[in-house]
Amino acid sequence: MERLDAYAEKLDTAALTATDTPQISIEDNSFTVEEAYQVQAKSIDRRYARGEKRIGIKMGLTSRAKMIQVGVDEVIWGRLTNKMVLEEGRTLSKSKFVHPRIEPEIVFLMKKELKGNVTALEAMNAVEAIGPAMEVIDSRYENFKFALTDVIADNSSSSGLVIGNWHKPDIDISNLGMRLTVNGQDKMFGSSAAILGHPVRSLVSAARMVAQSGETLKPGDIVMAGGATEAHAVSIGETVSLTVQNLGTISITVEA
Repeated sequence: MERLDAYAEKLDTAALTATDTPQISIEDNSFTVEEAYQVQAKSIDRRYARGEKRIGIKMGLTSRAKMIQVGVDEVIWGRLTNKMVLEEGRTLSKSKFVHPRIEPEIVFLMKKELKGNVTALEAMNAVEAIGPAMEVIDSRYENFKFALTDVIADNSSSSGLVIGNWHKPDIDISNLGMRLTVNGQDKMFGSSAAILGHPVRSLVSAARMVAQSGETLKPGDIVMAGGATEAHAVSIGETVSLTVQNLGTISITVEA
């Protein structure tokens, strides 16, 4: 366990100081997925000890293309805290990150507890609201290179989030058009269908996976469903905006 504690401290320090660090998997080729989730939990516990509060979870590798690229057949997840929240329409300070990138997403707000093996209907019945969101992902590893175990240990790269207005969950989110622009110019187009075929499948996976770690989705939690397109590597001076069909537009401006 001392070895895992050391990895957790290493990643927490890298995030705090916005400095990159060598991959754990290269230093330790016996590092497992189970151990990686333990490191993630230990690293986030260090944030809780500093006063950060849990606000929900994020899902990752939610597109088939990303699964194939990484060589897995399962999504991954990470934890969200209040300090990760960026105000919509305001700024993101690039100097606080190592390799910041932005992904367009759909986000759920929970009204009921949800855990374990649930159906899509049960999952949606536990949802209070849905909204457009952008996630700031930021690998703390050198050259943005990592194995699956590395990224899981590094909180599945989750570093920040921007959330738009909430909407009632009766909107059909199965195939919403999603457009990411940079300084008003089209950058990426996608669909919510790219998120496991339907974003609710990501929520179903979230309930199952947190239960495997002895946790639960709680009322008031937010669940980031995963990226609908590739992530955009941000630069200083950019205003990144996301428009989601029927859900509205959100933006963030990148500063030094």
